[in-house]
Formats: sequence, C-alpha cells, structure tokens
Amino acid sequence: MPEPQSLLVILAIGLIAGWLASLIMGGGGLIRDLVVGLVGALVGSFLVHGFGVPFPITNPLLADVVISTIGAVVVIAVARIVV
Repeated sequence: MPEPQSLLVILAIGLIAGWLASLIMGGGGLIRDLVVGLVGALVGSFLVHGFGVPFPITNPLLADVVISTIGAVVVIAVARIVV
C-alpha cells in the first residue's frame, strides 16, 4: 500500500496529465481529467517503457507528467474512435 504522500503525488500527476490532455484534445471536467490522467499514466508508462522508447527528460516528476499526458491523449483518442 503506498504511503499517503505518494498517493497524493500520484493523484496530482494524474490530475495534471488529464488536464493537459483535455487542453490538447478538448473536453474536461475534474473527475474525467483525473480518471483519464490515471489511466493515461498506465498507458503512457506501458508505451514508453514497454517498447523501450528512449526518454530524454531527466527530471523524474516532469517525466512522469509528460509520459502520463501522452498516455492520456492516447486514451482519449482511442475512446473517441471506439465510441
């Protein structure tokens, strides 16, 4: 079980990533941004780490936000295609 502080960091990164993805793709809403950001974090992490894509950002927090945002944009795009 993650510590409360790390859980807050995860939620903050998810919220920021979802918000950035909603700016890029359109749409929004606090709960939707949070959910899309958290799911996007999983998808982005899989895309970047699973395929071995080199990632040049050395700041871990910034890298997490960028990877999560990329994943959130992918999630929104796929959801729009499916629905």
